[in-house]
Amino acid sequence: MSDNLRIEEQDHVRGSRDAQVTLVEYGDFQCPYCARAHAALTELMQQHGERVALVYRHLPLTDLHPFAAPAALAAEAAGAQNKFWEMHDALFENQGMLDEDALPPMAASLGLDAQRFEREQGDGAHRARVEADARQAGALGARGTPTFFINGERYHGDSDHASLASALKKALGEG
Repeated sequence: MSDNLRIEEQDHVRGSRDAQVTLVEYGDFQCPYCARAHAALTELMQQHGERVALVYRHLPLTDLHPFAAPAALAAEAAGAQNKFWEMHDALFENQGMLDEDALPPMAASLGLDAQRFEREQGDGAHRARVEADARQAGALGARGTPTFFINGERYHGDSDHASLASALKKALGEG
């Protein structure tokens, strides 16, 4: 497995860091394909429990999705208050309504410290993290979203439930 694809201390991980399978997603909160994958991954994580670790890293495609970078910064600002996954889910569930005005109410609905969230969102406190993820994605050849790696190997299939389920079964030695 490439060192770039190991779970790092600062990574956002859903599932166990010691899972049998590590699924790294480079994603964009405004990408409709990422939203489709989000729905599939949510169900697959429930099915596989602690056997699969989902790692989310940012690859905002700002040429296509002008609100992708602010959404990534919002997720990181929420993460600084231990609510990354809650914001991650809220961003995908409200993808059609994403704009600057949508973020403060989302933060409030998650019980975040509003002043801290808005300060960190506005001052770019987490910009280096988002940019580092995007650089790493580029170095790994990721140009579009979602881009997945399963146990360090680039996944080239569809991002629908059936395709991802099949790939995870294979990685788990079940298919």
